[in-house]
Amino acid sequence: MPDPSKSFSTRSDAAYCLKAALVGLLVGALATGFHTGLEFLFAQYAALRAALGTGLLPYAVSAAISALCVTGAFLLVQRVAPEAAGSGIQEIEGAMEDKRPLRPASVLVAKFFGGLLALGSGLVLGREGPTIHMGSMAAEAVSRSRPLSPDDHKGLLAAGAAAGLAAAFNAPLAAILFIVEETRRQFPFGFRTYMAVIIASILSAAVTEELTGIGPPLLVEVSYVPVWSFALLAVLGIFLGGLGVFFNRALITVMDLFLKIPSGLRWLPALAVGAATGILLNAFPDATGGGEDLVHGLIASKYGVLALLLMTVLRFSGVLFSYASGVPGGIFAPMLSIATCAGLAFGVAAVGLLPIEDDFRAACAVAAMGGFFAASVRAPMVGVVLVMELTGAYALIMPVLVTCTTASLTAHHLGGRPIYEELLERTLRLAGEKADAGPDKTPVQLGTRDG
Repeated sequence: MPDPSKSFSTRSDAAYCLKAALVGLLVGALATGFHTGLEFLFAQYAALRAALGTGLLPYAVSAAISALCVTGAFLLVQRVAPEAAGSGIQEIEGAMEDKRPLRPASVLVAKFFGGLLALGSGLVLGREGPTIHMGSMAAEAVSRSRPLSPDDHKGLLAAGAAAGLAAAFNAPLAAILFIVEETRRQFPFGFRTYMAVIIASILSAAVTEELTGIGPPLLVEVSYVPVWSFALLAVLGIFLGGLGVFFNRALITVMDLFLKIPSGLRWLPALAVGAATGILLNAFPDATGGGEDLVHGLIASKYGVLALLLMTVLRFSGVLFSYASGVPGGIFAPMLSIATCAGLAFGVAAVGLLPIEDDFRAACAVAAMGGFFAASVRAPMVGVVLVMELTGAYALIMPVLVTCTTASLTAHHLGGRPIYEELLERTLRLAGEKADAGPDKTPVQLGTRDG
């Protein structure tokens, strides 16, 4: 006799996997629309700046447009869904711990249109933050079609987040590993939930690739590097470990600094950051934008060490102030561009001082992407796989492993903590303070699933 309970379990697994597939398809389409909108805005904004010619006029117009866009994005987020500010990854982790609200309709509106305004203005933020958060909210909307157990619900939220990352970078394997490493405290590991993450990631990346026709977005051709140079890459990892710890602390510090501004005037940093971005779009365009299109040009260029260090400082500062301004946007892509600048500076210096091939410059850039990510996010395997999928430089898997490992170990010994863990704790602390300051002193129920 067949076991009825087993048959029910099989049907239940199939229904759950179908939900995950639907999430993957929806997120892929949503991310494609978001990316297409951004590309249109980038092209139109660039054409406008070119049409204005030279002189002070393009600076003034760009400063005004970017300032208005960033301020508009800030006000939209504050009025529609304050939790849509930033990347949203910490919000997803908080929701999986039943400590943050789930308002899919509000977040999708604020994240999509606020993200278009903020990223289209040229801020140093990545498109992956909005797609990850929107992906999770799309999964939340799908989960409400039929009641799910708490574990299945959390699994579907994670599947949506993975689908958003897979669509942003066309990197489904890195997206799957991101859930494994980053949400290890919150993710309810099980056959169904793990399969849901895999299915959603594959389908989301497939939809995005089919609709946009892109392959590895940061394709880099690098030949084999000698084994003895691994010692240099380990030294690079040590530097990146310290830089990652400093980045995390600086980001929290700038966010807390902006928080000291009276609540009625907190749109002023957004206005100022937007205006500065508009000026840089004309004066030094490489210091603006998420940096997704910057890596190729940097590796092919012959910038010297000082120019690369200057660009590292500008992009480093840019992402701190852009993220702290309170608009939607991610830090993954800016981190990759910062690491590319820093890694190239190290590689250029090494090639100039040591008997090593010029290809070592590019190898340092690729390895630095993974190392800086590992030091800040503290997910070294995600860093390795993400870089491999983005660049296609699979011959460099050993050098990237060396750099990621030393960077992660250095960050750990320096007392650094994962950036999203710090951001979540900060969010929960501020939410608690806001609840305590309420007129009736009644704690806010953060884990509700309201519309």
